[in-house]
Amino acid sequence: MDQNFFGVIMAGGVGSRFWPLSRKKLPKQFIDILSTGETLFQTTYNRLLQLCPSQNIYIVINETYRDIVKEQIPGIEDDQILGEPHPRNTAPCVAYASFKIHKKNPKAIMAVLPSDHLILEEENFLQTMRKGFEYSKENNHLLTLGLQPTRPDTGYGYIQFEEDNVNEGVYKVKTFTEKPNEELAEYFVNSGEFLWNSGMFIWKASVIIDALKKYNPETYNIFKKGIKHYFEAEEKEFIHKAYEQCTMISIDYAVMEKADNVYIIPASFHWSDIGTWNALHAFSKKDENNNVIKGDMVMVRNTENCIIYMPNKKLVALNNVKDLIVVEADGVLLIADKNKEQDIRNVVNDIKIKYGEKFI
Repeated sequence: MDQNFFGVIMAGGVGSRFWPLSRKKLPKQFIDILSTGETLFQTTYNRLLQLCPSQNIYIVINETYRDIVKEQIPGIEDDQILGEPHPRNTAPCVAYASFKIHKKNPKAIMAVLPSDHLILEEENFLQTMRKGFEYSKENNHLLTLGLQPTRPDTGYGYIQFEEDNVNEGVYKVKTFTEKPNEELAEYFVNSGEFLWNSGMFIWKASVIIDALKKYNPETYNIFKKGIKHYFEAEEKEFIHKAYEQCTMISIDYAVMEKADNVYIIPASFHWSDIGTWNALHAFSKKDENNNVIKGDMVMVRNTENCIIYMPNKKLVALNNVKDLIVVEADGVLLIADKNKEQDIRNVVNDIKIKYGEKFI
């Protein structure tokens, strides 16, 4: 296994769309949400173990999740856990990991992955990632993985690529589009020129650092000052001060949409960011009436197309209903229209205003 290959898992999200199952104290990436015996985070870590040495895998999290990571990945070193004191989106996360890894190994090639994605056909995924690592050895490009869209989904970003600008099955990126409306999404899918933006990246640490310097110098300068502190006792103190200066900005906005050396590998494995209850429903085991049921005392009668997540030993009966989300977790019960699940975030915001952070 190549000692220059590194993995970074971005695991700092709260997963508010999965409230109340996903909460600030235990967000969805650290829950066995698909009932596989592993959390989404553990599954992502185990995939990376097949691509790079365990000592080369770094986890970027909110500092409050450090103990959860150590519990779910026994034996991981403290230096491999990069604790963020405040949420600042993905550009500071990438900058922190890149500078720290580059200090350890200036020849490092990094894969940057979200912690909570579902990937089927794992061998296909691994082959695509290995291709990306090998490509990045020879090219100073910012590489992203694009998934072939199977439907005009408005919940994903889209990347347009230049079909005639191809090198070893890797295409130059033309445009990024954030979550389009339905009409535009349909056009993107029908054109054949667009791929879903997976949020997965591969690049040399030195190349992303240079790109940050050019396109997002504010973030670059903040984390460059930390070079002498990384892997030292004062790193945590430095990071707390650094994050107070960071603006909230994604790596897409900060770099990827501006840079002229962005390329994409089209991938064909089945993938979902499991970002919604409907996405969870699509990939979960269902009964004969298309219900997803978790809980050993759930009873349904004339009920269809529902998601029901209940604690064990909790008797719940549903009668003559359809298209509902019914979830209880830690003393909080949510009942929502499955076809209007985007409104759950508004419910969470209303609860936060009325009751503070207690139930969030």
